[in-house]
Amino acid sequence: MRRADRLFQIIQILRRSRQPVTADAVAAELETSKRTVYRDISTLIGQRVPIRGEAGIGYVLDNGFDLPPLMLTPDEIEAAVLGAQWVMNRGDPVLARAARDLVAKIGAAVPERLRQFVLEPASAASPAWNMAADALDMSSLRASIRAGQKIDLRYVDAEGRESMRRVWPVTIGYFDQVRTVIGWCELRQDFRSFRTDRVRGAEFLTERYPERPAVLRARWRKHHEEEQARIQQGHAAAAAGAKVTRVA
Repeated sequence: MRRADRLFQIIQILRRSRQPVTADAVAAELETSKRTVYRDISTLIGQRVPIRGEAGIGYVLDNGFDLPPLMLTPDEIEAAVLGAQWVMNRGDPVLARAARDLVAKIGAAVPERLRQFVLEPASAASPAWNMAADALDMSSLRASIRAGQKIDLRYVDAEGRESMRRVWPVTIGYFDQVRTVIGWCELRQDFRSFRTDRVRGAEFLTERYPERPAVLRARWRKHHEEEQARIQQGHAAAAAGAKVTRVA
């Protein structure tokens, strides 16, 4: 890797992380030595790139630093186009249109030598099959998530039981055939997922929930990580039990 490319990649690594990044982590990703990383970071700081930190603790890139627009590598273009293709096939109409516009903007903005990676990408997302139709306005749902506002859902579960739920929406989960609203349910006093095709009615309220959206999202991430850990522990215990049974 050329030194100029390596300096650019160090900025990208720091930009995408919210926590301090150690020289060891940067060196591992760039497949270079820690000493080289220290030297490169010193060079960037000397060029007035606002990097803070120190050896052994890690480095962060201050907010507000920016690079010239769309300095993308071929792999970054492939990643953006592949992701946009997936959204075109599986997103709601508004997001699908935004994904098409995104690809057009990238194609218009990148240098001519990179345009082939936009127009003729080496990767392609598979088409969506049997995609369940959303039963609520997804644009309004996204607006409620961004504003931290509650929504009332009339919802039918897998057994056909209907209930009214007041939800603090956190995020939307996109899967191959369905989409889900994930949020804090006031009825259950816990995080719950609701399939958008099982919603029978939705009212988007102006009432804000008491927490900031970022705080609620952090709570959900912690809940999700703990849930995944419990599932993995259960699978490990089941596998260990099966092994003991076979040995016996």
